[in-house]
Amino acid sequence: MKKLVPGFTLIELMIVVAIVGILAAIAYPSYTDSVRKGRRAEAITALYQLQIAEEKWRANNVSYTSTLGTDGLGLPATSPASGTAYYDIAIAGGADGTSFSATATAKSTGGQDQDKAGGVSCTPLTINQNGPDYGTPNQAACWGKN
Repeated sequence: MKKLVPGFTLIELMIVVAIVGILAAIAYPSYTDSVRKGRRAEAITALYQLQIAEEKWRANNVSYTSTLGTDGLGLPATSPASGTAYYDIAIAGGADGTSFSATATAKSTGGQDQDKAGGVSCTPLTINQNGPDYGTPNQAACWGKN
């Protein structure tokens, strides 16, 4: 009489591999989307910090500044400030006595330039002296307002 050896057959093993592959195909895009949203949140925080720094600057000077570095607002030109930068931060078009406009433009690093919310591209993100500039109504989703 033949003794049965416990173990898995090749068919059982292939079924498990197929199930794991299907789960990974579903989970990976969701994971990368969550990572992009987290990086976008860091860029939005950097823009809000820039807006506050501009208001502090204007309270002590006659106009807004267009300088991010140590000679101006003392803020970094990338987000996040340390590690791999996923956004370039800039004061667009300079600044004058009554207004400023700052942008966070996604780099292609890590696919951040593919970031979308509500079907709309989330780059560049723009803020001015009045707050976030949505550009189009659909871009409000990028700022978490939809």
